Amino acid sequence: MKKMKKNYVPTSISLYMNYLIIGMAILILPQNMDTLANQWHTNIASVSVVIAAVGIGRLVVMLVSGMLSDKLGRKPFAVMGALTYILFFVGILMSRSLLVATIFGVLVGIANSFIDAGTYPALMEMYPQHKGAANVTIKAFVSAGQFILPLIISLIVANGLWYGWSFMLCSVILVLNVIFLLVFSRFPARQVAQPTTTKATPAAPVKGNVWIDGTLFTIFSFLAQGIFLRVSTWITKYGESIVKMGDVSSRALVSYYSVGSITCVLLTIYLSHKGVQDIQFLFVYMLLSFISLLIMYLFPIAWVCSIMAFVVGFSAAGGVMQIGLTIMASFFPNGKGTVTGVSQTAASISGFVVPLLGAMLAANIANVILLDVGLAFIGFVVASVIVYRYYKLFGRTPKGTKTVTTPTLSKETN
Repeated sequence: MKKMKKNYVPTSISLYMNYLIIGMAILILPQNMDTLANQWHTNIASVSVVIAAVGIGRLVVMLVSGMLSDKLGRKPFAVMGALTYILFFVGILMSRSLLVATIFGVLVGIANSFIDAGTYPALMEMYPQHKGAANVTIKAFVSAGQFILPLIISLIVANGLWYGWSFMLCSVILVLNVIFLLVFSRFPARQVAQPTTTKATPAAPVKGNVWIDGTLFTIFSFLAQGIFLRVSTWITKYGESIVKMGDVSSRALVSYYSVGSITCVLLTIYLSHKGVQDIQFLFVYMLLSFISLLIMYLFPIAWVCSIMAFVVGFSAAGGVMQIGLTIMASFFPNGKGTVTGVSQTAASISGFVVPLLGAMLAANIANVILLDVGLAFIGFVVASVIVYRYYKLFGRTPKGTKTVTTPTLSKETN
């Protein structure tokens, strides 16, 4: 097992690099909004159309790309996603109208879907004993990209340089990454789960019920995405309007939220390697999300909200969705790509529906947080049922005994 992990380290780092650029891509349009509005001969409000188009692209192809990943392998989708991102960065620079830019916005959503379809299943197959930690690390790289890009743009602005250098930097990194993926990377062959055991009695394959478990995980993905979207979007306004915090203090809530997210990623990786199960993370994190949001709503006090912003970031934005996806894959081991497609499609739908619900309640920002409390409560209930289903299907592995599912591999994919 250790040898296998060592062999896949360069490939996994390359896959994570894609997500570093995705983190930068998430902010690159909003950070250049004024310049792009002038370039496209439109106003700032219209630039948000291009940003929204990303969700359309994800929704259109996510499920299909996940299913095809199970049939064609992981590597083609990781490569196609990176290539499509390059088209996005170059295309945005060349766009001279809102329509053309919107097309490239849809394209980057498709690119994101391709990378998800290739990466999540590949990481679970590369590191079968630490699937949750491997997928949660994706969140760390996305956050790192979101941290780095504003610094790069600040440097560009301070030196009066062309705004497009940030786009070109992302493109160059992806070009190098594509070359590595094509020439040097090694991916596991597609897997068919055939359990063998170590220090345990052989057991028959366990699969979840498509209708019961599939529905539960789809709802969970929808809620997990909605919870952290609401908080990240409205927490500054909540601090300003309801808690009556100053401008700097209310904006700092986002920083506390981000620090909580990174802290959770690091702690999850550490505890996972210490033997804590993914299913335990799922239950605890969803409970913390509900409690912290409820406290934030009931006690709109500056110091309380500052602490709860950290806790919400820790529990709701620290990789709980990736953990849910990993557990879902254990219920349906022969369809990791399809599982990724279903989960991310539900998240994409949430990205449309939940903002609309929030907008309807925006007259009173407190109601927006109350909506998040409700989502978190339902999410906790769904997570509790998932935990019950998990232990019903898989049981509780005795301490010191580990059951290993060894997939049948035809050959490695180079």
